Amino acid sequence: MTPAGDIERIDQLPPGPLYVFGYGSLLWRPGFDYLSTHRARIHGFHRALRVWSFHHRGTPDRPGLVLGLDRGGSCLGCMFEVAEGDKRATAEYLWEREMVTDVYIPRLVTVNCDAGRFTALTFVLDRAHEQYSGSLKPDHAADHILGARGASGANPEYVRETVAGLEQLGVRDQGLRSVLHHLEGSNGRDTPSD
Repeated sequence: MTPAGDIERIDQLPPGPLYVFGYGSLLWRPGFDYLSTHRARIHGFHRALRVWSFHHRGTPDRPGLVLGLDRGGSCLGCMFEVAEGDKRATAEYLWEREMVTDVYIPRLVTVNCDAGRFTALTFVLDRAHEQYSGSLKPDHAADHILGARGASGANPEYVRETVAGLEQLGVRDQGLRSVLHHLEGSNGRDTPSD
C-alpha cells in the first residue's frame, strides 16, 4: 500500500485503480464513473463546515460555507473505486472541481472499509488559506449558508443533499444535522434550489 501524505501532481497517484474518499458533495454528486463504492472511515481528519465558498456555493461578496476535512478525529464517508483506465480523467476532473481556489490540499489517506484497507485520494482543508472559516456555531453557520449561491447552486441545497447522502450510508452527522435544523427553521428565507 502506498504511504499516506500530501501530493502535488496527478502522476504521484499510486499505480492501479484510483480510490477516492468522499465526505461531502461527492456522496450525492460524484461526477465521475466508478466500479464500486464502500462505506469507509479515515483517521486523523473529521468532516466540518469550515470552508468559505467563493465559487461553488457562494461568491467573494456573499460567501457560502462548505465542508472540508479538518485535522483530528475520524470521518465516515464513501470510498469510490475507479477503473485504472478512467484514473487520469477522473483525477483531472477532481483537481478541477476541488482546487478552484487552492483551499484544499490533495492527500493520499488510508481508508478502512469492509473490502479492506486502501490508499485513497481525498482533499483536506488548508488552515492557512483565507477561506478557512474556523469553527462556527450551528446557528452562525446557517446564517451564512442562507441565501448564498454559487456556480453549483444554492448553499442550503448543498447541506440538505449532503445530510441525505450521509444518511443513505447510515451516517448521522450531528453537526450537519444541527445546521440543517437551523436552516429548516428559517421559515422559507432560503433561496430556491436549482
